[in-house]
Parts: sequence; C-alpha cells; structure tokens
Amino acid sequence: MNILLIGGGGREHAIAEGIKKSKHNPSLYAVMAKKNPGIAALCEDFLLEKETEVEKIVEYAKARKVEMAFVGPEAPLAAGAADALWEAGVLVVGPKKACAVIEFDKAWARNFMKKYGIEGCPAYEVFTEEGPAHAFIEKLGDVAVKPSGLTGGKGVKVMGDQLPDLEAAKAYTSELLEKGPVVIEERFIGEEFTLQAFVDGKNLAYFPAVQDHKRAYEGDLGPNTGGMGSYTDAGEILPFMLPEDIEKAKKIMQDTVRALYEETGKETGSGYQGILYGQFILTANGPKVVEFNARFGDPEAMNVIPLIETDFVEVMAAVANGTLDKLPVRFSRKATVCKYAVPAGYPDNPEKDSEVVVGDIGKASLYYASVYEKEGKVYTTGSRAIAVVGSADTIASAEEIAQRALENIKGNLFFRKDIGTADLIQKRIDHMKELRS
Repeated sequence: MNILLIGGGGREHAIAEGIKKSKHNPSLYAVMAKKNPGIAALCEDFLLEKETEVEKIVEYAKARKVEMAFVGPEAPLAAGAADALWEAGVLVVGPKKACAVIEFDKAWARNFMKKYGIEGCPAYEVFTEEGPAHAFIEKLGDVAVKPSGLTGGKGVKVMGDQLPDLEAAKAYTSELLEKGPVVIEERFIGEEFTLQAFVDGKNLAYFPAVQDHKRAYEGDLGPNTGGMGSYTDAGEILPFMLPEDIEKAKKIMQDTVRALYEETGKETGSGYQGILYGQFILTANGPKVVEFNARFGDPEAMNVIPLIETDFVEVMAAVANGTLDKLPVRFSRKATVCKYAVPAGYPDNPEKDSEVVVGDIGKASLYYASVYEKEGKVYTTGSRAIAVVGSADTIASAEEIAQRALENIKGNLFFRKDIGTADLIQKRIDHMKELRS
C-alpha cells in the first residue's frame, strides 16, 4: 500500500514511525514544508512544498499512486486537504473542512457546543466590537480571551496567568479585535489534560490521557509555547485524576462526534473522521472543555503513538472506512515522558540556523520537529527542534530516560528539566485535592 503523510513536524515523525512499523510494509511518501530528516529517512520519496498547497498535494498523491493519506497539522485541514484527497479517490485520516472547523474557528466551536448541549462549555460570548467585549469582561470578572482563528497554541491568554487584571484583558481583546472576532469566556480553574481519540465518523478509540506543559520555563513560568513536553502514566488516567474524570471526558468526546455527524453528515457523508483532540481542564466540578483540535497534539502524539499495539495502518483503514467498532485498538501499559529541546531564546527571540548534534540517546525515542537538513547536518529553524520520549513502567523511570537523552543532544538549545518529575506531578495532585475539598 502507498501511504501519504502531510506535515513535517515532530508529531508527523511519530506518525511516520507508526506507519512504518506496520506488518503490511507500506511505502511511505510525504509532503512537508522543510526536510525533516527523521521523516525523510522513512520515506520512499517526499515533496518539499507548503502543506496548504492542496492542488500540489493531490497532484503528488496521484503521481505516487497513493491509496491512503494521513493529514498531520491543522493548516492543511483548514485548507481543505482532506476533502480534495477524498475527491481524488484517496482514503483519508483527517476530517473534512466542515468538521475541522471545530479547531480553526473557536467561535463556531463554542456555538456548536451550546447548540447541541454538550457538557463542559463555559459561559462565553463572541465579539467583533470593543465596547460590548469590554463590558462582558467586566461582567464575568475572570476571563480567558481567545482569537477565533488558528494561533498555533499561542494565542489564548487568561487572567491570573498571562493577563494580570481586567485592564490587561481589555487591552489584549482590543489588540485581537483588529484582526478578527474574539471569544471571551469564563476562566476555569484546575489542571489541564488532553484526551485524544481515533474517530471513524461514529465510533471512537481513546488514547491514554496526557498532560502538556505550555510554559517555556521550569515551574510553569514564562510565555506560552507550542508545548515544552508532556507525560502519560501507565494506564488511562494521570496521577491527579479519578476514573470518573476520564469517563466524563469520554462522554463529552462521544457527544461531540455524534453532534458533528448530525451537523455535517449531509455535507460530508461520513461525519468526523480522523483524530479528535479534546483539551480539558479538570475542575472541582469535573472536566470542562478548553478547546477541541482536529488532529494529534504536539507533543502529545509522541507520548501515545508508540503505545499503540494494534497495527497502525489497520487502524488508519478502520478510521477511513468507518469500521473502527470492528477493530480493538490496544495500548501498552507504559508511562511516557516527552521533552522538547528548543532554540535559545524560544519562543520570543529564538536563535535560527544553529547546528544540532545528536549523541547517545540510550533507550529514548527521538523525533525531529522544526529543523532542516543541509549537507548532512541538522539546523534549527526558530521553533521547537527535537523531542525525546522515555517509556517505562513508571513516570519516574521514563523521565530519567528522556532527561539522559536530552543531555546528549548538543547545540544552542534549552529544555525543561522538571517535566515528569515527582515534585511537579505532586503539585498537580495537591492542587486537585485542594480544589476537590
């Protein structure tokens, strides 16, 4: 089978690895904006092209006789890549544009949740004018401010965090309104976690829960990033969660998929097919929805894809053919810790074009992200460069594997040492105990 992967980041490197492990021995092709050396090494051939150039993607797929495709990032989904590939006769893992809107239009997503009565939706309003927006901020008193469109995980700001007070919230809202609609909603207090699932239109196969770390510096300080690292425990839930928390989150995901089929079924013919990513915050009153994404998380994909025991290509086919209910998707019961090495100065003033040298990474897995290869050497681009993942029976052991690997990657880079450590996880546990009491 010929399979096409769209995207060139760490998430896509993990997807490529999953595809190539298949017993069906697929031939892998890729379209990526820059040459990711990890993906390139797994491919028969690849095209260096913007991942939103849909016509060129389809042309390349036809030339390589591609039978199935996996769309990794959100931008090509928003550009309609899945729709165009389906029209060209290619099976696709990745939702059509009518469904992917749940990520690239946050106003649509909140209105959709409200329309179908999906649990976990905050008090919110969508604004295009400054006066009413400022008045709503005053009314709620404690808010999250979100641009409606795609922001690469860096556009949302909340009070008590990036926004120190009401005036800062108003100022940021005014800044965003110059570019488009803004969603203002009540701020939830709790611990965030990610629940991802394969979706075939009606059925879901859930991954273990993951916790990402957005802040650039240790102790959850500094500006937001695309994600500095993440971890899973050896099972479905994280140490600060209860079994009923994950069941409630699963129900929200299932209700969302059912509603998406009702909303888009006539247009798509199949509803939502691909990866649904629920970003939740666990509060004293259970899980609430921060947002939905229409693809794997990055770094969260690198935690969970290696845990899949079921043949990855068979899962892809079940997603595309609507037969996920006939294929048991199993995961190994291992804990994982993922840590990113990023360029010095990231995210505000990152150093670009700096060489990265990978030494002995031991038992860890390595995923190239935003780098490029030139004359056999690897260089940074200014975004997150390389991720390492440790996998073991406990979070502590997985963290040791990941940390040891990072220390053998040389370059003008930095990383968070505290992700996956006992001290930081205990803070999460204590925080939830306090909220629940």
